[in-house]
Amino acid sequence: MRIVVPAGGIGGARFLRGLKAALGTDAATESDQATDHQITVIGNTGDDITLFGLRICPDLDTVMYTLGGGINEEQGWGRTDETFTVKEELAAYGMKPTWFGLGDRDTATHIVRAQMIAAGYPLSAITTALCDRWQPGVRLMPMTDDQVETHVIVNDEEGRRAIHFQEWWIKHRAALPAEQIISLGAEKAKPAPGVIRAIRNADAVIIPPSNPVVSVGSILGIEGIREAMVDKTVVGVSPIIGGAPVRGMADACLSAIGVETSAGAVAEHLGSDLLDGWLVDEADAGTEVDGIEVRSRPLYMSDPAATEALAQAALDLAVELSERKAQGQ
Repeated sequence: MRIVVPAGGIGGARFLRGLKAALGTDAATESDQATDHQITVIGNTGDDITLFGLRICPDLDTVMYTLGGGINEEQGWGRTDETFTVKEELAAYGMKPTWFGLGDRDTATHIVRAQMIAAGYPLSAITTALCDRWQPGVRLMPMTDDQVETHVIVNDEEGRRAIHFQEWWIKHRAALPAEQIISLGAEKAKPAPGVIRAIRNADAVIIPPSNPVVSVGSILGIEGIREAMVDKTVVGVSPIIGGAPVRGMADACLSAIGVETSAGAVAEHLGSDLLDGWLVDEADAGTEVDGIEVRSRPLYMSDPAATEALAQAALDLAVELSERKAQGQ
């Protein structure tokens, strides 16, 4: 099978690990693979930010580190065995911001990326080069080579202003009520080379339990990506269980765009023109969405076995719905 996965950070990366196991593509090296299934990951770059002269791509790096064996498993982001000498020295110089936790090992990745950007390489080529080290076992590509950044309109004692999504998410923990979420540059951005081709050649698209607004939503907002997916069998996994996000503050993002924090409301937001199938947790069994096949399964990715079982359920539903489409049902 050829599977395309539009993915954000932690939830998307962990789901991908289960998907690789379900497809049998989780061997240490490509030559050891017992199958020729292919996974193409379209990574969200809307969370990207430039700090200290370095271009930081949190979601691309989280997928790369997670699948390549370098992630901090407890956090779900950043490098394992990390140190923060550079961060401490920057703070000693009075450099700001101080709220973004750049680790020393992680900084090396950003330096390589910054040097390649300065040399004129596009982000897609840079991502491929970085993956040569990590060997994630998937084809990882950014949603676009163009610069897209998510900003949030807030209104507090400092007045109404726009701040970068990372500041809202990390420094303020999404506690500042968001009036609007804006994807700067998205209206002019084009899909990265190979993105549309991968979707058109895919047997199915599986949307993992990533943030539906600033991860999946950012990817779908790039010209041509959603339109290409509409023609495929698309199965999504709800990032909401029992009216609350599985992880993070996705509820704050949903509130900002006027969407209820529920499994059914997120599916309706993504749309029946896009989604063919939707997996919800057993806590949300009975959820119905017009035009979308809804199934309930345990969604907590509590361990490798549970994560693989979830990915397998998504694959099984995608195969079932693809066969139903082929039969004209």
